[in-house]
Amino acid sequence: MTYDYLIVGAGFFGSVIAERIANDLGSKVLVIDKRLHIGGNCYSEIEPETGVEIHRYGTHIFHTSSKKVWDYITKFTEFNSYHHQVLTTYKNKVYQMPINLETINSFYNLNLRPCEAKEFIKNEISKEGFKEPKNLEEKAISLIGKPLYEAFIKGYTIKQWDKDPKELSPNIITRLPVRYDYNEDYFVDAKWQGIPLKGYTAVFNSLLDSPDIHIELNCDYFENRNNFDIREKVIYTGPIDQYYDYKYGKLEWRSISLEKEIVNVDDYQGTSVMNYAEIEAKFTRIHEPKHLHPERKNKIEKSVIFFETASSDGETPFYPVGTKRNNELFQKYKDLSEKEKKVIIGGRLGDYSYYDIDKTILAALRCYEDKIID
Repeated sequence: MTYDYLIVGAGFFGSVIAERIANDLGSKVLVIDKRLHIGGNCYSEIEPETGVEIHRYGTHIFHTSSKKVWDYITKFTEFNSYHHQVLTTYKNKVYQMPINLETINSFYNLNLRPCEAKEFIKNEISKEGFKEPKNLEEKAISLIGKPLYEAFIKGYTIKQWDKDPKELSPNIITRLPVRYDYNEDYFVDAKWQGIPLKGYTAVFNSLLDSPDIHIELNCDYFENRNNFDIREKVIYTGPIDQYYDYKYGKLEWRSISLEKEIVNVDDYQGTSVMNYAEIEAKFTRIHEPKHLHPERKNKIEKSVIFFETASSDGETPFYPVGTKRNNELFQKYKDLSEKEKKVIIGGRLGDYSYYDIDKTILAALRCYEDKIID
């Protein structure tokens, strides 16, 4: 069968573009995915023993301050009132993350007011003198000082990236702000946040619910690329280096593995995500997804948890590794992609970038507006 567009990958980037092409242009779209489900890494499902909706690929929180994104996505789902909080365990004591006034006072066993804490951390930072940070370690120390860095950032970073923090770009650490108040909201600057009331998979079912969208799962693009009859364009959302058969070499990605455990308590850790900062703890964090839906009342006296560990040998790429070598390699592939006439490469894997959900949706809407209907 002939289609107007082929979209490779049924995550948010591909699904949003498919929805726009079908419902705005009225064109026929084929969406393929090599997995057995739609939704990409945001896929959710009910865990049968506990009845808890789990995120198969780790906890995903929607948050945005973009009215464009909010107005678009709320056509397809309602959100609950969940606000994300992250805690971290270090030496058997729990601290707030990102680092805030409570973290500083607890760690140093002090009782500082905001202005006093700012001056205290300023003095800690000045001991090292990194005015122009060249890497993640120097950037982190320039933000919080060496003791807090070594407690909460260094070990976690080594586990997450399997790199010496001195090898990583300073830009990575800007995702962890420092606060001098007691605000515990992880996404404090987001105007809207929450979890889809019916789960993420329901959002994708709604996005792709059109007679002009045909979906084929368990379909590998590279095994079938010569079998598709496409009039207009291919939108490819997979790894950009794979598209070009690793012509210049492979880009590095970090993946995660999640080890599931059913626990015979109704609440294991009291929060959806607990980080483990010390390198001695092999896992980076524990997820307890029941906390993502406080509006749901689970009557079963059990909970499901997931131990997350990071690796480089997983099948699913999650996080681009921001080294100089990888950034330069990506630019070579990016230059190739800009010469394509009938292929658009984008999304988190295509752009070799870590996008939050709202940024992925916004990138998809802009791609549709600038490269498809323009």
